[in-house]
Amino acid sequence: MDKQRRKFLKIAGVTALAGIGAPAVVKLTASPVLASSTGKTDAHGVQAEHGSGHGAESAPQGVRLGLLIDMRKLYGHPELLDKATAACNKVHNIPAIDSKKSEIKWIWKTPFANAFTDQTAYHSSKVTKENDFLVLCNHCDEPPCVRVCPTKATYIEKNTGIVSMDYHRCIGCRFCMMGCPYGARSFNWFDPRPYIKELNPDFPTRMRGVVEKCNFCGERLALGQEPACVEAVKEAGAIVFGDLNDPNSEIRQILDKEHTIQRQAALGTKPSVFYIV
Repeated sequence: MDKQRRKFLKIAGVTALAGIGAPAVVKLTASPVLASSTGKTDAHGVQAEHGSGHGAESAPQGVRLGLLIDMRKLYGHPELLDKATAACNKVHNIPAIDSKKSEIKWIWKTPFANAFTDQTAYHSSKVTKENDFLVLCNHCDEPPCVRVCPTKATYIEKNTGIVSMDYHRCIGCRFCMMGCPYGARSFNWFDPRPYIKELNPDFPTRMRGVVEKCNFCGERLALGQEPACVEAVKEAGAIVFGDLNDPNSEIRQILDKEHTIQRQAALGTKPSVFYIV
């Protein structure tokens, strides 16, 4: 598995990720594969066979990026959850606003009952009760946020399946926030720039009146780097990222072997974030 983490996933045509033009090479925790490779089975169809809550409908072919969080490696280690969150915040210039109403969240920790509202917490285990879970945008195959956006400020990257945002198109109507069943979007009620602790000049800051969320680190992928959260907890191997449609990728090999769950999969959004609990 360590050997696979060092391999590169070559994706043809990965450009303009997160609104930034970029080379077409992405380094992921997966084995090499071309987007045009044949013989792929879609991840969501495969996961239906393995009991992860999906229907039998096919997901988009080609490269389909997804993320798996192995909570078994995070239980009892809240510092790892904090490291993943801090890494994301630093890379993406996320403001540190100490207000539940105004805070900006791309990846954060929350109790099981909040993360998996469709799962019963009745007589849940001690481990479940005592540990928080990492949550983020699920980069769904059928994202309701994209359907309700009137300006197409939020859209699906066709070459990767990433649900991206164009901040310049966002008019702040917040329809996407109402459409998202995961609470994964944040609204900038005021200028976030004064609340950025350490500015990263390589990523654009946002402005008052726009919505933002996790972008699967599209700008890092375009440079051949892994998502910040994956890199932050790499020593634990708790987060795996790669091509869900590549049967040889690390993430698919784990999904084919382990039982996983997703957040509110019954809604039919087809999330691309999986959990081992």
